[in-house]
Amino acid sequence: MTTTFLAMIPSPPQGVWHIGPVPLRAYALCIITGVIAAAFVTRARYAARGGMPEIVMDAVIIAVPAGIVGGRAYHVATDHQKYFCDTCHPVDAFKVTNGGLGIMGAVALGVLCVWIMMRVRNLPLAPLADAAAPAIILAQGIGRLGNWFNQELYGRETTVPWGLEIYQRITADGQLSQMYGHSTGQVIAVVHPTFLYELVWNICVCAVLILVDKRFTLGHGRVFALYVALYGVGRFWVELMRADPATHVMGLRINTITSTILVIAGCALFMLLKKGREQPDEVTPPEVRARLEAARATRTGSAPATTPNGTSGGTTAASPTPPGP
Repeated sequence: MTTTFLAMIPSPPQGVWHIGPVPLRAYALCIITGVIAAAFVTRARYAARGGMPEIVMDAVIIAVPAGIVGGRAYHVATDHQKYFCDTCHPVDAFKVTNGGLGIMGAVALGVLCVWIMMRVRNLPLAPLADAAAPAIILAQGIGRLGNWFNQELYGRETTVPWGLEIYQRITADGQLSQMYGHSTGQVIAVVHPTFLYELVWNICVCAVLILVDKRFTLGHGRVFALYVALYGVGRFWVELMRADPATHVMGLRINTITSTILVIAGCALFMLLKKGREQPDEVTPPEVRARLEAARATRTGSAPATTPNGTSGGTTAASPTPPGP
């Protein structure tokens, strides 16, 4: 019994700290850390494919706010009963700081907005999506730590040695609050740490995507399609273990159904998309590279880079960037 107790995973005593009147939320810090890690990984992988690293930063600036909007919209749509009922306050749907972001909606709207950006710049989306796929699921894994701090989205009660202890939390004025309170030390339940299961799955998928991409020289969006399918598989079995309230359709949790759709769509795309990988000049056509570098030179007041023949350029098909992660 003592060994089992020592093996239990404790929850953090709180998920929000205050610096004066300013709340410092662990969930937000986890998301920010994930975004930073994803940006670095994507920059290296996109450059290795012949892309311009600064395009990644532009995409991040667009994808992050779009992801927040998309994630919140997905959450409100799939848990609408929490916001639109006789005793509900619809304005709470806009209170993102109260929790509730659906990663599927975040990725969907983020990709859509980045696709628009790439279309405007006459650049193909597929190489960027393939470069970002491992980074996105890495960020998702890091973000799952936020659920641990918030004591949310956990699984059913369990007696397994690695069960997660959920503590009673109260605020300074004695009110019960799992999100804003501080632990009293009282364990109110021991549950499956589904945040940890999904975190481990996501990290494993990240490694698989990188290894498969290198081994089989994938391109044309097939790495991203594989990410969609593998994430869907992991999310499907994690959802089967969850015990938190959720919208049900035909007796199934809505995210279980969505995960099934992701697996089918991801597998279909992987099979249908073109094999092989784009050449660097397909990722960033020379004329587009010259235009973007000229625009950057105008902003910074520096001369654009030139190739030995006098044309503006950078990475070319003749001198590809060394492989990244």
